[in-house]
Amino acid sequence: MLNDFYQMLDPIAFQVGPFAVRWYGLAYIAGFICAFLVIANLAKRWKVRVDEDSFFTIVFAVIIGVILGGRLGYVLFYGDGYYLQHPEKILAFNEGGMSFHGGLIGVLAGGMIAAKITRIPFLTLADMGCVGAAIGLFFGRCANFVNGELWGAPTDLPWGVVFGGAAGEV
Repeated sequence: MLNDFYQMLDPIAFQVGPFAVRWYGLAYIAGFICAFLVIANLAKRWKVRVDEDSFFTIVFAVIIGVILGGRLGYVLFYGDGYYLQHPEKILAFNEGGMSFHGGLIGVLAGGMIAAKITRIPFLTLADMGCVGAAIGLFFGRCANFVNGELWGAPTDLPWGVVFGGAAGEV
């Protein structure tokens, strides 16, 4: 037991009155910023003509796509009828619930819309987006760790992590 690593991190980074800022939200922000800095650099290196307006159109479309897609994916795939009873909770982002596959569908839709508006080929945007997505996913997985989510199989190996109070606790 002395070698066990106990994850006891608070999912709330800080709180001001009733307003709580979670590590997961900060991970989204850090992921977006880092991903878009890398994508802007890639656009220059690949000589993709992206003016400032087009870049912000792409950024806006992708952010809206990942957030709405992630939330709607969660509602559709994991809602189990709850959101039919409580439709006002569908956009209650503060109550948690995002899905990767919904976010992926949302990003693809947002990217297609941005490609059409900016007249930049969708596959070019997708190639750059894949590099940026890896960075965003890194921050997301760090936030999943802080939240005690996405744990694995029980182990007695010395590098195993004990998640107190997590759903996977045995």
